[in-house]
Amino acid sequence: MKDSIHKYFQVGTIQWMSYPKRDPMESLKAICRDDYFDAIELKGYGEKNAEAKALLDQSHLKVCYGAQPRLLGPKLNPNAIDEAERLKAEATLIEAVDEAEFLGARGIAFLAGKWEQETKDQAYAQLLKTTRSVCDYAAKKGMNVELEVFDFDMDKAALIGPAPYAARFAADMRTTHSNFGLLVDLSHFPTTYETSQFVIRTLRPYITHFHFGNAVVKPGCDGYGDLHPRFGYPNSANDTPELLDYLRVLKQEGFFDAEKPYVLSMEVTLRPGEDEDIVLANTKRVLNRAWALLED
Repeated sequence: MKDSIHKYFQVGTIQWMSYPKRDPMESLKAICRDDYFDAIELKGYGEKNAEAKALLDQSHLKVCYGAQPRLLGPKLNPNAIDEAERLKAEATLIEAVDEAEFLGARGIAFLAGKWEQETKDQAYAQLLKTTRSVCDYAAKKGMNVELEVFDFDMDKAALIGPAPYAARFAADMRTTHSNFGLLVDLSHFPTTYETSQFVIRTLRPYITHFHFGNAVVKPGCDGYGDLHPRFGYPNSANDTPELLDYLRVLKQEGFFDAEKPYVLSMEVTLRPGEDEDIVLANTKRVLNRAWALLED
């Protein structure tokens, strides 16, 4: 492409993935100082939220809030069959909306919880209940809620799920809430046995946010599962050709929007012994190369 990628997307990174070892305030400063990034995805800073907000206010970064760690860390399940357990997940997502608003984000993203085949329909109904409640709360603040689509049987084993099931859920949500959308991640397509074209076309009306990265899906290989290794990692599924294909499909499906650009964030993290800055530079290089190869 002759045009800059920054014309059509707000290029971001997920702070806790890019800098898992560094002090959060120091890594926040590093991202704020890096003009490659137009957006940051963060998870909150506890007692240092006010300090973080001051830095974010200076940066002119678009702020996005990921509530996934709030669920994954304490193993909370927004589609739990047990109502008391479901309400715990709902409560932390409501808190996430407040924290996101304070930090300058206009919404939150989260993921579905684990499921069992015999209670899948009940779990689906429970997830609708949670998501509608959180969307109701967010709507009062003019904020949005996004559900990230994960694998259903490999690692996270989340209820949502392969693309057709995610489309069904999003359609049900949109009948009641216009502030709901889906977040899709190139890293997850190999883990759901799907392609960029299939996922994007299936979910086209509901997608509001994009991630990209890599995955190892060969059983028995190092990094197997939803671990987001660097591009070029041994036995991994995605590299420059796959990212180019992803961008090509996004272009074909009308997601290149110079007026209201979508967020496109890199979700890549370290394997043992790797360096944060080198892996982040690796990711930028792959994105730059894929963009350069994309036809006008």
